[in-house]
Amino acid sequence: MSLPVIVTRAEPAAADTVARLKAAGYEAILSPALTLESLPDAGLELDGVRHLIFTSANGARYFLERRAVGTLTVWCVGEATATVVRQGGGEDVREGDGNAADLAAMILAAPEAQTGGLLHIANEAAAGDLVATLEKAGLDARFAALYRTVPVKDLTPRAASALDAAPGVVVLVHSAKGAAAFRDAARGIDLSRVVFVAISPAASQPLAGCGARAIVNAAHPNETALMDALDTAVLAL
Repeated sequence: MSLPVIVTRAEPAAADTVARLKAAGYEAILSPALTLESLPDAGLELDGVRHLIFTSANGARYFLERRAVGTLTVWCVGEATATVVRQGGGEDVREGDGNAADLAAMILAAPEAQTGGLLHIANEAAAGDLVATLEKAGLDARFAALYRTVPVKDLTPRAASALDAAPGVVVLVHSAKGAAAFRDAARGIDLSRVVFVAISPAASQPLAGCGARAIVNAAHPNETALMDALDTAVLAL
């Protein structure tokens, strides 16, 4: 497979996606649309907290840089996030298979989550819908932002060259903010030969009307389903 696949995911997770693509025989081109910045002065109050909630692997990484999970119950949005927590020493890890709304429903359905505070760790731009849902149900839910995402101004030269010269290009999208940042960075570039493969319909929403050849959404919001959607999209080209 010589079709170039541009990875817009932020580092450090982007390296995992690139490795997976190369193992599958794709020409992987790294061009993160977002960079991550730690918020070292952000407070992290755990008094009364018995549950941690992570809706991204990055949130888990930034938490683990500051302290261990210990005996806390950890609720993770999906496999990739749960893997980071387990590798960081987490033992009581509950793994979802959907988005933040699905994770909230999973938590609300668990009797053990009704006792003790729940702390959602995410980036500073997180909408807060998850915490609001839990609070509405009477749970002691809180939020802490330990990092932020910053859009890049330009694509990498290799990605820009592929978009300009290749007869066909696939761009992988992992988030709505990343999609918007990529579209801004690709300003002035003809996207009519591009097939966007997004991890979810929400992630691909900012790409509506961009002139792409096609926009394909994964069946489930996880990396495995994203790769399956990529394979399907390539076969249809």
